[in-house]
Amino acid sequence: MAAFSVLDLSPIAEGGDAAQSFRNSLDLAQHAERWGYRRFWLAEHHGMPGIASAATSVLIAHVAGGTKTIRVGAGGIMLPNHSPLVIAEQFGTLEALFPGRIDLGLGRAPGSDQATARALRRNLMSDADEFPRDVLELIDLMSDEPEQRIRAVPGLGAKVPVWILGSSHYGAQLAAMLGLPYAFASHFAPQALMQAIELYRSLFKPSKFLDKPYVMLGYNVFAADTDEEAKPLATSWQQSFVNLRSGRPGRLPPPREGFYEQSTGGERALLDTILSCTAIGSPATVKERLREFIAETRADELMIAGAMYDHRARVHSYEIAAQVREELATSP
Repeated sequence: MAAFSVLDLSPIAEGGDAAQSFRNSLDLAQHAERWGYRRFWLAEHHGMPGIASAATSVLIAHVAGGTKTIRVGAGGIMLPNHSPLVIAEQFGTLEALFPGRIDLGLGRAPGSDQATARALRRNLMSDADEFPRDVLELIDLMSDEPEQRIRAVPGLGAKVPVWILGSSHYGAQLAAMLGLPYAFASHFAPQALMQAIELYRSLFKPSKFLDKPYVMLGYNVFAADTDEEAKPLATSWQQSFVNLRSGRPGRLPPPREGFYEQSTGGERALLDTILSCTAIGSPATVKERLREFIAETRADELMIAGAMYDHRARVHSYEIAAQVREELATSP
């Protein structure tokens, strides 16, 4: 049975602020730990009014410091924004503080608009096409005996598990070539899902990190006690997604009854894409959707996403998802 983990962007709701978002993230992580989730990952985004996880390494330390056993990591760090040495030092520090609990997922996208990306990098020579080389350099810096003269302190010997993240064939091929675990962003870009994971599995080369392919897939869950209660809870995320794709990023809005039905044709087409990797409803509805998705994809692990305006409703949704996993694990 696939393991379940949590993806959190530390959403900032309308009327809230980053401080409240950070408290909510820690609270959710503490609940997830008690309910048996394997990981709690935070993602790097910049210049987005509704996402507070820009300083991802700092927020990982906040969450790891308030939990005891759950793995905490980045899903992911957008490596083109940083030098490999800086990330090796940051995650070497995290591993020293919380040994055996830190993960490092690496993405190739900037996690921002182009103007913000230029401000982050400062160096116009930086290029996402250097991503494979940067991944190898970062892994080397965290090894016991780096081949390069530079030493990451902390970082040397940290051996933090590295994942390749992606939403296209590119990441699948790179993860397979390097023998690393692969996480696909099907929760917001599912178009190439099946092709990417089959490509990864067919091209995978065993390595010192992994002897066989390991696939984690993003999946949206908006669960409540009934289907009727769950539907409006998902509309905050739906509005946010449409706003972002339309160039109007903002804070997470309150639920809006009938949002999908009232959407324009173009907006509905956007939503239909991500709804293919989404479960909205009661425990029974969510269970059936997850059962079908896991059977189709043969995922080793699901990274559950689900931003909601009401924090208590979001926590309850993750509680239901954890209960559903228990039932799936024990059912024939």
